[in-house]
Amino acid sequence: MIKKAMAVIIGTAMLSTFTVFAEPAKSAKQAKDVTEFRQAILTLVKSNVGALGAMNKGAIPFNVATMQTNSLRIEQLSLMLEDYFATDTSGFDVETAALDKIWENQGDFKDKISALTAAASNLNKVAKAGDTAQFKPAIGQVFKSCKGCHDNYKED
Repeated sequence: MIKKAMAVIIGTAMLSTFTVFAEPAKSAKQAKDVTEFRQAILTLVKSNVGALGAMNKGAIPFNVATMQTNSLRIEQLSLMLEDYFATDTSGFDVETAALDKIWENQGDFKDKISALTAAASNLNKVAKAGDTAQFKPAIGQVFKSCKGCHDNYKED
């Protein structure tokens, strides 16, 4: 009986460790500030992905140095996203394309951020190696991870 009770307690503790909750913004100012920080990070991601996308389409010449610089930036920025989405701003009227579903489905949202980080990390490895043959599949995975999040959590 004691073993069973301990197993239930340990199991509950483990599950609660993996439950993900966002902290609600405490004021309109905090919600506005956090939203602006998130948007700044996402704007930087977009600017770095944009150049790589243009290379991928042949719109600009392929440049290994740009591939290396931008892929590193995308990876670093992806690592910041979870922190800046940890504050739930859904209770405030802030100008954002982020849907409230983000804070209702934090586990899935964080999985999507992790997918972006993994794809960006792979792209960074490809870039460091100067492997132009693997560039298209690697940048394709970054685009796919971005789309997966936008389809579910960004207002059209």
